[in-house]
Amino acid sequence: MAIFDLEWIGIIITFFGTLFLIGEVLVNMRGLFALLGIGFISVYFGAYAETGSLILMIIIYIVGLVLIIIDGKLLNDGTLATVGLASMLTAVGVAAPTLTSALFAIIGVILGTGCSFFFLKVFKRREMWTKIALKDQLSKEAGYNSMNMEYKNLVGENGVALTDMRPVGTIKINGKNYSAQSDGKWIERGTKVHVVKVDGTKIEVDEIG
Repeated sequence: MAIFDLEWIGIIITFFGTLFLIGEVLVNMRGLFALLGIGFISVYFGAYAETGSLILMIIIYIVGLVLIIIDGKLLNDGTLATVGLASMLTAVGVAAPTLTSALFAIIGVILGTGCSFFFLKVFKRREMWTKIALKDQLSKEAGYNSMNMEYKNLVGENGVALTDMRPVGTIKINGKNYSAQSDGKWIERGTKVHVVKVDGTKIEVDEIG
């Protein structure tokens, strides 16, 4: 078709293909975005990729897409996202008939990836990602509460100063070390102390007279 002779057409096709494919994973569109994305990408590779490498190019592109999604939603360290983006760019770049066409296609993938996240502001986020985020928040909250309870249970306990407290130092209670502070007093190392107050993870002690 004559339209595929235009070198800039690749930026439009790869933009919408990437936009909808990533968008389908981010938001719940019941497969509509997936169909649109697959349609655009299939048109791109069908028009430019050689018959022998068509399937391979599509696989490399999809694998790259999956890696970006895994990194963005589960790992968040950027490593897989970088590899994934490189895979997608390689796939569309290699398939393009000219260098200029390849550059246009690569720009389309980059823009489509970035713009897909705007779907999160308009459509309902997929529940699987919501559950992952919620589970992570609950785990952190549970850990924080557990730590808080441990420290609150120290009120009334006796221990010993492992370092000079001037007024901050280290104490040992029931075989465990804690950072603590006195109420403005200097307490020498080895002095027996008594926990008088706990505020969050802040332990206040006084020497046993």
